[in-house]
Amino acid sequence: MDAQVKKGEPVLTVDGLKVSFRTRDGLVKAVRDVSFNLFPGEALGIVGESGCGKSVSALSTMKLIDCPPGLIEARHMRFNGMDILKASEREMRKIRGNRISMIFQDPMTCLNPVLSIHKQMCEIMQLHLGLSISEATERAIELLGKVGITAPELRLKSYPHQLSGGIRQRVMIAIAISCNPTILLADEPTTALDVTIQDQILRLMKDLAEDLRMATILITHNLGAVAGFSHRIIVMYAGQIVELGDSNEIFDNPLHPYTAGLLASIPRMDEEEQKRLFSIKGKLPSPIFIPKGCAFTPRCIHAFDRCSTQSPNLEEIGSGHFVSCWKVMDGK
Repeated sequence: MDAQVKKGEPVLTVDGLKVSFRTRDGLVKAVRDVSFNLFPGEALGIVGESGCGKSVSALSTMKLIDCPPGLIEARHMRFNGMDILKASEREMRKIRGNRISMIFQDPMTCLNPVLSIHKQMCEIMQLHLGLSISEATERAIELLGKVGITAPELRLKSYPHQLSGGIRQRVMIAIAISCNPTILLADEPTTALDVTIQDQILRLMKDLAEDLRMATILITHNLGAVAGFSHRIIVMYAGQIVELGDSNEIFDNPLHPYTAGLLASIPRMDEEEQKRLFSIKGKLPSPIFIPKGCAFTPRCIHAFDRCSTQSPNLEEIGSGHFVSCWKVMDGK
């Protein structure tokens, strides 16, 4: 995707986000000082292994973290100028599903199994848009058609278990866009789908975002999934951003060893000789016992003494390209 997007004022600003959870084993530091902006119409990809803090960061922007045991802290977190951290639960209910919508990875657990698709779609439009049942029904049919579902009138009468995984995910997308949100959050929206359907869903989300001028955040563990979707990419590791930049720049010039390792692990169809895929040795550190210095040090093939004693800041290396790595910053 072309990395250029009209920016203007950001619709979402996250500055110094920290999210922790108190457990019997100790304090889980799920997100550690994460900062980013999301601009109107921008598609932002957040990638990293499971457990790196991607989903928790997104859920925090909607205050969907149970507090306690969770604790959300930030220097500030603003949606269209409104301070999310200071917003009441009543104010947040007006935003969730209306101005900020979310698509989850497993629609079967998000859709109510005892309610028809008609009931679930119309209820949210009656609540947030004040539509009558006939108006909501008409819009529901229109939305199901927009997301590529054939015979939408018939599908409205169905229950979730009567639909395939791909159709259920399209229904979730239709519900998410029903109130014309400013931001669409998609948390691993294609994980439970086969490869062909995954591509269809990502293309659909991209087209809808452009048509409706929504800002989009795609959360995934698969860098390949964001290749043709995102304007910018955030790479997270152990609760922190280790690299951030334009999509083309990240793929053409990955600076952090973790980003390079993720890219090297993706099968390439443009290479004549098929090589053995690269594998990053080791595993994510425990969010309770995060090592001193750079958290990636135990797995990094380029690590040196400073990496294990001092934690690098996220620094801008090129125009809009940020990285948190001593090797890059020290020029080694």
